[in-house]
Amino acid sequence: MNKFKFAVIGMGHIGKRHAQMIKNNPDAELVAAVDVNTALKDEIESQFGCAYFSSIDELMASDIKIDVVNVCTPNGYHAEHAIKALDRDCHVVVEKPMGLTKAACEQVIYKSLQAHKHVFCVMQNRYSPPSAWLKQVLTEERLGKIFMAQINCYWNRDERYYKKGGWKGTLDLDGGPLFTQFSHFLDIMYWLLGDINDIQARFENFNHAYTPFEDSGSVNFKFINGGIGVLNYSTSMWDKNLESSITIIGEKGSIKVGGQYMDKVEYCHIENYTMPELPPSNPPNDYGAYKGSAANHHYVIENVVDTLKGKTSATTNALEGLKVVEIIERIYALKP
Repeated sequence: MNKFKFAVIGMGHIGKRHAQMIKNNPDAELVAAVDVNTALKDEIESQFGCAYFSSIDELMASDIKIDVVNVCTPNGYHAEHAIKALDRDCHVVVEKPMGLTKAACEQVIYKSLQAHKHVFCVMQNRYSPPSAWLKQVLTEERLGKIFMAQINCYWNRDERYYKKGGWKGTLDLDGGPLFTQFSHFLDIMYWLLGDINDIQARFENFNHAYTPFEDSGSVNFKFINGGIGVLNYSTSMWDKNLESSITIIGEKGSIKVGGQYMDKVEYCHIENYTMPELPPSNPPNDYGAYKGSAANHHYVIENVVDTLKGKTSATTNALEGLKVVEIIERIYALKP
């Protein structure tokens, strides 16, 4: 069988990781990469052995055969670039968030339905062993009725991250920490426990004078499926990340998955249940001065290939990607 031909749009940290994972997959071939920084041309061509383009429009106008386009550009471009790829009759892999508004995500879904193409949303934390185990526990209803859930995300993002002149820290391209840093954990919450309503929130910008949005917040809500929840988050931790955790309290037991990246089961006490031994979690993505979520992008590429072969379905589909954006949009609508 011929290999699926991929192109990556945006060759920053995440784009290069996508490119490497594509090269590592025996059923995938990286045929093109796009970045507006022309100084990367020689590096891209030598390191990845693919064609270089300086804009998505230049790539779309070329005669290179492409099956899948991976969108790894700044957040504010995700929906626009996904639509351009769909217009060229390509499947799309879009990094989180799918867009910065529900309306933008709806346009992507509408275009994908017209083109009969898949849209895969990158939420690689679903592949972490504790997350997969949590999903199984809740699917089997081992906790019974859910009473409460708490999600805590306390990370470091300071001037080493928000570099002057870059897109990070801007409203139109970044959107704020719920989009850029913590949408992974809102996705886990939605995936495990469903949609929310009756939202109340407080926001503060404690020490990020260089951003137009908050660095911290506390959000209270109800789950439509029952129970109450709270999300506490901050990017104002000094020097390094502190934790990403979820605690779920139910009528038949309680669980806490914590660690810096929601990668360790810290507590499990469930009626008539013995917790299995889980495989080790992959390490976080390391960007030097700061770290991100688990390095699970190879699973993302595997899922794309297996879905296109007809062997499985998308781990995170376009509707789920839209729902995370819609939840964030409803939370941010409460800002004064």
